[in-house]
Amino acid sequence: MHPVVRYRFTLVGMSHREISTVSISDECTLPTEEQPLRVAEFDGLFVSALRRVERRDRTLLVLTFDAGAEVTVRDLVAREAQCCSFFTFAVMAGPGGCHVEVGVPVTHSAVLDGLSARAAYLAGLDT
Repeated sequence: MHPVVRYRFTLVGMSHREISTVSISDECTLPTEEQPLRVAEFDGLFVSALRRVERRDRTLLVLTFDAGAEVTVRDLVAREAQCCSFFTFAVMAGPGGCHVEVGVPVTHSAVLDGLSARAAYLAGLDT
């Protein structure tokens, strides 16, 4: 197990590609009973609509989703921004789909590592 301390993402398995569970963050203000539901929403979106994961640097991740997922992406990102203050999100629609820039302060880059790996794994993308 490779925990990302105090965050929602925990990497479990024999390699970085085998990510299968989530731990709960002390920094998240989402009620505890709602956290597994939120994680499931993200997982479902990663599985069904994520097409590309691009790590621009330690503090910036860009996720590209199918254009048809834009309404769902915007809703989910807006709700996540309300409970996890260390994330910044920018959602842009373009010809290549719906792009989400996810930023964190450098002190929180480990959570971006976990999010990037989990998203790529669930979408079946190579990282």
